[in-house]
Amino acid sequence: MIEACTQTIWQAFAATAGRYPERPLFNVLDETAGIYGIQSGETSYREVSDQVTELAAALQQSGYGAGFRVMLLLENRPEFFVWLLALNRIGASAVPVNPDLRHSELTYMARHSEPSLMVAIEPRCQGLAAAAKEAGLAVPVITPGDPVPHPGTAGPVALQVETRGGAIEGETLEAALLYTSGTTGNPKGCILTNSYFLEAGRWYAQAGGLCALSEDGERMITPLPIFHMNAMAYSFMAMVAVGGCLTVLDRFHPSSWWESVRESGATCLHYLGVMPSMLMGAPESAADRDHSVRFGFGAGVDPKLHASFEERFGFPLVEAWAMTETGAGAVICANQLPRRVGESCLGKPGDELDVMIVDAEGAESRNGPGELLVRRKGEEPQRGFFSGYFKNREATAEAWADGWFHTGDIVRREDDGSMFFVDRKKNVIRRSGENIAAVEVESALMRHPAVKAAAVAAVPDPVRGDEVFACLKVEGDAGPALAGEIVGWCLEQLAYYKAPGYVAFVEALPLTSTQKIQRRELKQLAERLVEDPATVDTRAMKKRTAA
Repeated sequence: MIEACTQTIWQAFAATAGRYPERPLFNVLDETAGIYGIQSGETSYREVSDQVTELAAALQQSGYGAGFRVMLLLENRPEFFVWLLALNRIGASAVPVNPDLRHSELTYMARHSEPSLMVAIEPRCQGLAAAAKEAGLAVPVITPGDPVPHPGTAGPVALQVETRGGAIEGETLEAALLYTSGTTGNPKGCILTNSYFLEAGRWYAQAGGLCALSEDGERMITPLPIFHMNAMAYSFMAMVAVGGCLTVLDRFHPSSWWESVRESGATCLHYLGVMPSMLMGAPESAADRDHSVRFGFGAGVDPKLHASFEERFGFPLVEAWAMTETGAGAVICANQLPRRVGESCLGKPGDELDVMIVDAEGAESRNGPGELLVRRKGEEPQRGFFSGYFKNREATAEAWADGWFHTGDIVRREDDGSMFFVDRKKNVIRRSGENIAAVEVESALMRHPAVKAAAVAAVPDPVRGDEVFACLKVEGDAGPALAGEIVGWCLEQLAYYKAPGYVAFVEALPLTSTQKIQRRELKQLAERLVEDPATVDTRAMKKRTAA
């Protein structure tokens, strides 16, 4: 358990390492080791502590300390957490990088976050260096095994804590700057303090019910990316809180998933909705229940598959709601009985949480549907939440208008308090757990010389949840060849998942009198055109690459 007096991520880890030095903290399976070219097997808390101590000393000797930021592009390797702990120990902040990002995205992120050092796997160092140069930064770029150089010219930065006054130290010191996927343009940098991480670990360790954790040696497996808050904050800090072991896969592999679960000895797992759908598509096997998993924790399971999945594989999928911005300050989780299986039920808010549902005019709507507003009860309504958007006080103030955090999610509530997700207020495409801003994709498409106008919307996808649908007005031969050329070009500009999965060529886009895209009409148009034989299906082009 993380004690109330604990002030930093490092202190929480060090306390657990002192209690359970020989227990494993990290476990790398043979499959993951082969993909990454690293050593398989377990690493104990004591061994991790030694690695962190050595790295922290090297960082300090080279001039790093409180106020410095370090970008980390290390995929799902345990090295990421070693760097996170070492930076935290010296008061510095980590900036996790999505390895699927490309040059323009990396350039924006570097310019905005002002890192003093970039650490990446060897194949990505050159690309990061190019992004830093274009951003106007003289920043060293190294691999984890390189000697630590002196900081770049960016130097220490003022770590903005937007929502609390007083000295910035201990719990209030920035531990990470985590970029959202972006829903209305460029991604925002969420300032995550030590308190954010500590509260995540405490929440999980104390959640109880169907996702109760013990200190008897829990083992968690996750295929989710560690540059997201789920794996970086919840999975990691939960295991630190209870002295457990974390197995992180490079990604989700449906064909070998259950073999990995069994090999890891997992007692719990994290999932996204796409995972149960894929696993239920495999032939039934006598080994379907040959595992030690007690529960899965995640979001977005297909309601039609929820009950049948649990019956087949023998453990509950516990649905929950949270956001990068809310952290553990506001979690709604269906971990208590009785359950509403197969109804997209998020559960009931805990006693520590204040919730309000408001209509389009901002008036309270007792049961909705309406926008969900949340805050912590008591004297610290923002405890456990992010501490603001970096360099964007206006957006922070807007998010916390009237003392409530405005989630942008539309929900409804039944009389017994059960909450149900309805839709997203903002124009966002959510594909396999990734938020994609339509305007970002539109901006990229408009830079192609053949595209005269572009509009992007979400269409339903049976596996990914949403898929990116592009309506394009073009010059030239509007056919499959041009669609392939445009999508191929887009794949060079953006992360693969943001590229259009469908392309429809149109004579005109639905526009307002002021030439803005009519989003509702666009969505309806996309849903009609996805069935049109003339629409070009480009989903097969969207493949993750190592480059």
